[in-house]
Amino acid sequence: MTDDPDRHAQKMAKKKAARDKIMATKTDEKGLIIVHTGKGKGKSSAGFGMIFRAIAHGMPCAVVQFIKGGMETGERALIAQHFADACEFYTMGEGFTWETQDKTRDIEMARAAWEKSKDLIRNSTIRMVLLDEINIALRYDYLDVNEVVAFLRDEKPPMTHVILTGRNAAPELIEIADLVTEMELIKHPFRSGVKAQAGVEY
Repeated sequence: MTDDPDRHAQKMAKKKAARDKIMATKTDEKGLIIVHTGKGKGKSSAGFGMIFRAIAHGMPCAVVQFIKGGMETGERALIAQHFADACEFYTMGEGFTWETQDKTRDIEMARAAWEKSKDLIRNSTIRMVLLDEINIALRYDYLDVNEVVAFLRDEKPPMTHVILTGRNAAPELIEIADLVTEMELIKHPFRSGVKAQAGVEY
């Protein structure tokens, strides 16, 4: 059974008026600290989605990958081939710690990635910086979470957006973030024996 068209129009007009009233109070603009975390798939993908959206708006961007290493990814290839002038890209990890099996080297690489990240964030002409899988580096104590929090709080330019991805985001990071999304795992093909596939996982 469908609603009467006139009644529906009146109902939607009231909703629009209420929505417009709410939107009129949202006038602030600022660079956001954005965290994508959780056990579900899509944290880095969501971060890259924001990077591509920013590129479309003519906003200079940068990406620093803390964990992912030599394996080619679709995002990196696309940016390198078509958007290198709009987005700086640094893959500074060498893989997960169970792959490298060298904690000292992992810490060195994470520190180097963090130093590069700070340089990029300090550059106020870069409007969005994605710190891909930094939460993993923080979880394994490759980096000091208090140092990262203090830097983002005290040195991030006011209009720069910083996206931090990876499981197990530190409570200290969540506390200072403006936007936090937790990806919930409901079902994943890996559990059914399906390997990671191009276009879906990388």
